[in-house]
Amino acid sequence: MESSLDLNLLLALDALLDERSVGGAALRLHTSPPAMSRTLARLRRLLDDPILVRAGRTMVPTPRALTMQSQVHDLVEQARRLFTPPEQPDPATLRRTFSVQIGDLMFGGVGHRLLHRVHAEAPAVTLHFAAESHEDTHSLRDGGVDLELGSIRRAEPETHIEPLLRERMVGVARAGHPLLSAPVTPARYAATEHVVFSRRGLLTGPIDNLLAEHGLTRRVVSCAPSPASALFLLRDSDLVGTIAGRFGRGTIESLGLRAFEIPLPLPTVDLSMAWHPRHDADGAHRWLRQHVRAAVLDGVDG
Repeated sequence: MESSLDLNLLLALDALLDERSVGGAALRLHTSPPAMSRTLARLRRLLDDPILVRAGRTMVPTPRALTMQSQVHDLVEQARRLFTPPEQPDPATLRRTFSVQIGDLMFGGVGHRLLHRVHAEAPAVTLHFAAESHEDTHSLRDGGVDLELGSIRRAEPETHIEPLLRERMVGVARAGHPLLSAPVTPARYAATEHVVFSRRGLLTGPIDNLLAEHGLTRRVVSCAPSPASALFLLRDSDLVGTIAGRFGRGTIESLGLRAFEIPLPLPTVDLSMAWHPRHDADGAHRWLRQHVRAAVLDGVDG
């Protein structure tokens, strides 16, 4: 084992794991392929692991290399932040693409406001809106997503989560639905057929637990792939559904649906913004977060 570690090896390791190519890593770090090959050999001795191995015409990382990749990248980013003054971007000249993961109903309530605010200040910035995933991914950690908006139930321990607002759930049905012809009671509500939304395909939830306290059960006839798609099922049927009240009202009105109070003490839904700490000192990312806060506030006030 070598007695001292050259910190430049971290840069080389990060580039090798990211590029998965000696030539690509050399080009990225402005060195020669033979020099990068020697560095890879040194890393292999230090770590007692091949790190990258040949697979046909490509190189693939070993299992150990995969497990250390995000940690190595974070260490390199932290070191860079130590020696780089915080960026103070000029929005008018900023050229960047931000990936924002957001649920479709929240997107309907805040997406156009956020896009309008960002485009007005930074016309060269592109917002890539990504749909919510039904799986627990590491998209914030691995850099696939810059910002996540919505009801965030899971995150890596280091992830920053900033609460934006607390939402109340309301019932939704088509105009003229028989349920809306009289006061909605727990019994009348339970007697109606329902459509639910669950990223995991769950057919029961807090509503069913609260109905059970009244000795009632409901019939769920469909689980929709997204909240917005559930609303389309309501438009031409006698099904009822639930959505977050304020951010869904525009979609409700455009489809000719009606919202109503659910006669149960439903828990509220916390909507938040999450990002990886690698973006804390990124002035452009801070600028985007400011616009997200303002767009959400506009959606609530509007």
